[in-house]
Amino acid sequence: MNIEEKINAEIKTAMLAKNSARLEALRGMKSVILLLKTSPEGLTESAAMKAFQKEAKSRRETAETYIQQKRIDLADVELFQAGIFEEFLPKQMSEEELKEELEKIISQTGASSPADMGKVMGAATKALAGKADGKLISEMVKKLLTK
Repeated sequence: MNIEEKINAEIKTAMLAKNSARLEALRGMKSVILLLKTSPEGLTESAAMKAFQKEAKSRRETAETYIQQKRIDLADVELFQAGIFEEFLPKQMSEEELKEELEKIISQTGASSPADMGKVMGAATKALAGKADGKLISEMVKKLLTK
């Protein structure tokens, strides 16, 4: 079952359960899939995962803005939708797992100082795509190379 079929099945389930909040988020996901189908790169699992990550991150950032503006009701909706997007993403690595992987990558690339951060980030973003947030990877690499 590909990602489009999974989303369609979830939409049917949400409709039958009359779960309008989940249905709205799933329809947002279907919209992303339809945009990918018409894009030059087409619909692939990896393209869908990247798009879902981007959408989840966007919703979390929007929720932060709403919280700053003391609009908790709108923030809750955004956070709920981000959670639905994350259900379809691969499990994110814990900080410990991320640290272990980055230490391996640092030793493989022979990096020893913050000047080598570009080499490490290039390898890390390829190896950890979809498993960890790029910002978190960057912060952790910086911390490990300044030791």
